[in-house]
Amino acid sequence: MAHGSPTFRLSMLVAGVLALATHAHALSELAPDDSGAAKVTEDEDVQRTPLPPPAGDEAEPPPAVPIPDPIRPPGAGAEDAEPAQQQPAGDAELGADPARPVVEPDGPLPEILYDFTRLPEPVQRMRNLILEATRSGDVEKLRPLLGTGAGATRLDFAEVKGDPVGFLIGSSGDGEGQEILAILEEVLEAGYVHLDAGTPDERYMWPYFSAMPLDKLTLPQRVELFRVVTAGDFDEMRGFGAYTFYRTAITPDGKWMFFLAGE
Repeated sequence: MAHGSPTFRLSMLVAGVLALATHAHALSELAPDDSGAAKVTEDEDVQRTPLPPPAGDEAEPPPAVPIPDPIRPPGAGAEDAEPAQQQPAGDAELGADPARPVVEPDGPLPEILYDFTRLPEPVQRMRNLILEATRSGDVEKLRPLLGTGAGATRLDFAEVKGDPVGFLIGSSGDGEGQEILAILEEVLEAGYVHLDAGTPDERYMWPYFSAMPLDKLTLPQRVELFRVVTAGDFDEMRGFGAYTFYRTAITPDGKWMFFLAGE
């Protein structure tokens, strides 16, 4: 076919058009999808950046949680604003122990009793047994009356370890026990009081001075007191504010509760 013939020129034109079409199709497959990439980027921006609040409508912060007042509980009235007065430690101890009866300086005085026949029969019996032991002069005679275990007679505010009779001998100024027997006898011969009737701590207690303000003692009562303590002891007790020498008590059913001194 001659290069200059019309047929040759037509065939070359067709070939060129086909080549251009093929090249354009290949380029279309390689070009990125701009619309798709823009869409992904826009979606990611939406997830990362929160929408701003509408104009003129700012978001309000969450309400604060109130912290309870450690002194006044929530809902307490004005009358509860001040903390309650606490009872002094010394007063709190008084009355918590039957051996420390509550003594109100301005309260009513207890009834002082001297008629031992008014004691319940179990109390009379125990008192008589203790007096028999004291008058024997043998402190060992108190052993069967002291009891054992949890129900034993209390001989000190602290726990007594070891032999209770040995503890009494050690507490006796003569070192043999006769002085402590004499004190116990004098205590049980003094007037007594009936305390806490109808309660688990009900007891008949000697001497009555232990349940009275010392400045309320009459002159005859002071004479009774000096049969048990010395004038020096009395001055110390007045400084302390209460009777602190030996005292003893028996329950209505005849149990010897305690025989001890101190505070």
